[in-house]
Amino acid sequence: MKRKQASHLLQLAAVSTSVLIFLNGCALKPFGNAKTVSEDAVSENISISLLNSKSEVASQIDKLAAAYQSESGVNVEVRTVPSGVDSQALLKGLYLADNIPDIIVCESSGFANWDGLLEDMSSEEWVKDTDSAYKSSEYGVIGFPYTTEAIGLSYNADILEKAGVDPAAITGPESFEAALKKIDEQKSSLGLTAAVGYSTNLESLYWSSGNHLFGNYIDAGLERTDTTYIDMLNDSKSLDEQRFKKFIDYIYIMQHYCDQKLLLDGTYEEQVKNFASGKYAFVTQGSWIGALLIGEHAEEYKAAGNFKVGMIPYTFDEGIDTILTSPPSWWAVPKEGNTEAAKAFLQWCAGDSAQKILVEDAGFISPFKSCKYVASDPFAQTVSSYLASGKTSSWHWMDMEEGMGQNVIAPGLYDFARGAIDSTGLYYVLNDNIEKY
Repeated sequence: MKRKQASHLLQLAAVSTSVLIFLNGCALKPFGNAKTVSEDAVSENISISLLNSKSEVASQIDKLAAAYQSESGVNVEVRTVPSGVDSQALLKGLYLADNIPDIIVCESSGFANWDGLLEDMSSEEWVKDTDSAYKSSEYGVIGFPYTTEAIGLSYNADILEKAGVDPAAITGPESFEAALKKIDEQKSSLGLTAAVGYSTNLESLYWSSGNHLFGNYIDAGLERTDTTYIDMLNDSKSLDEQRFKKFIDYIYIMQHYCDQKLLLDGTYEEQVKNFASGKYAFVTQGSWIGALLIGEHAEEYKAAGNFKVGMIPYTFDEGIDTILTSPPSWWAVPKEGNTEAAKAFLQWCAGDSAQKILVEDAGFISPFKSCKYVASDPFAQTVSSYLASGKTSSWHWMDMEEGMGQNVIAPGLYDFARGAIDSTGLYYVLNDNIEKY
């Protein structure tokens, strides 16, 4: 890859060398300079490198690498990014040092940093087995999905059963309001603080309201390839009036039955802890909180009976039956380095022995249709069921202009929550601010 092909990357890479100093708690060692793989090369003495951005599963990714070496003879050198370190900044620094890994990690917004510099994996076999590959209209399939997360309205199945509420019967705003009213009437006997845990806190939960929740306006109920509303947002700088008003009317219902102490000032910690403690029937967080239920808040979750959880779509229009699913990030292969060996490793990662490690050990929800394993995560079964039935929509909120969720959408939802503006006013204010942004 010639440096002139990456002038845009060099302009973006004003990265302090200090970001390269620490990795896994010690001085960063250069990635090994393994020889390039040819078609007739044997696996002996071949080495590839991978940057892992999920520090919470460092040992499991190391186990994955060891299993691949055992089966193929190829060494996979894993470097794990410590929590709190910007992986894209780190990768830019490694690139400038001519030390880019053979497999890198990218969120959807991060792919723009590597425009034209990544391998097209469209012809790989694993692509046929998933709907979650990252596809570029110009460069083909450039991202390998290693896990899936889901955005939906999470619920405590035990509470719903005690309240006589069937989550499958919540198919639109009217049935949603009826369910919340029924739960609210039994609040005391059920030991609930509120039917719903929802917060618009601008400091700590803007990402939840401005990105994840608003993402349902963009995608809920649509085919994964349908970009109607994200295109309106990005191209026409506008909202669809009819769809948005249905969405905000649904939010109004949810606000009425939510924990009022949480609505404006509540933190993520309070929201998840209260749900884990059995204080909310529903919570506006996705599948990622499953790890907190059996991890950080395991004591509260156990005291609440280790209740079964589930997830329903945000049914702001009658008939919406999809949750939003996507990998939070993807593995990608730069055109420099051992591209064929890297792609061979990713193909193996889509197979049975690797999926067993990624799902059962790392707790990932597999994005591959052929995977037969289900993680122990409380939300794994329900998300896997949505995936298997094809009842999922995409995460096109990640394609919004950078910062729009935090600086435009979340403040609007906060003002609506505190009563400073009504639904009609919110539509016009957001439309105006989106156009100006």
